Amino acid sequence: MLGAIEAGGTKFVCAVGTKEGTIIERIKIDTLTPEKTMPEVINFFKKHNVEALGIGSFGPVDIDKNSHTYGNITSTPKTSWINFPFLKTMEEALHIPIEFNTDVNVAALGELMKGAAQGLDSCLYITVGTGVGAGAVVQGKLLQGLSHPEMGHVLVKRHPDDSFVGNCPYHKDCLEGMAAGPAIEKRWGQKGHELQQNQKVWEIEAYYLAQALMQYILTISPKRIIMGGGVMKQEQIFPLVRNQVQKLLNGYVPLVQITEQIDEYIVPPALGDDAGITGALMLAKHVLESE
Repeated sequence: MLGAIEAGGTKFVCAVGTKEGTIIERIKIDTLTPEKTMPEVINFFKKHNVEALGIGSFGPVDIDKNSHTYGNITSTPKTSWINFPFLKTMEEALHIPIEFNTDVNVAALGELMKGAAQGLDSCLYITVGTGVGAGAVVQGKLLQGLSHPEMGHVLVKRHPDDSFVGNCPYHKDCLEGMAAGPAIEKRWGQKGHELQQNQKVWEIEAYYLAQALMQYILTISPKRIIMGGGVMKQEQIFPLVRNQVQKLLNGYVPLVQITEQIDEYIVPPALGDDAGITGALMLAKHVLESE
């Protein structure tokens, strides 16, 4: 039995499952403070007596295994979680092998191994919801350098018809500041799902998302791009994003995946909302096998 945690800004999803990625049982726990949330998380896994655990956490987090703060949540806007020793807390409670990474990185891993990027050794997963984040697998390994990627905070050109100042507390009009769910709501005065029929909303949204995808294509060159999160459940946005990506690249990357097969290149997650929790199970499998 393996354990998995997908720790998000609003809720934790905790699950137990098999090495094959089959989820047997799961619960959802509100992301309140560590003092309120973590005892429930720990009790769930103690009840199931898991052999290994994979964690995908909201961030920023420290994923450098040589760092003395490895496994900590760091400079998150959720103030009660700043510098919280997530990994250490779980290790001290369970005394089992644990692997730790970002929520979007594990979602990318889940889609590569069990979802829309099966059979490939490279993919990028971007979530567009309360925030914007992206993770990538390159040559079969999760992308990591000094730290994990923070692709939700790349800078984007402003749409000519958009006067919204931006919603990111750090950068104002970065991608997250212009395209995350709260930015849509503040700009238009309604939530995204209430604006389904307003074409202008989704044209502007696609304009920002496509700029980011262009940058990812030019720098990481993923073999598939998977777009999840609450905003991307508005499926009318996918054709707009694909079209904008082609316009922006303007033939500069003359690969059939982009010029002719873009409907199969930029896709929703095959695992739906289970991408992250499935990827966390795959992390648990990896750390158990490596032990």
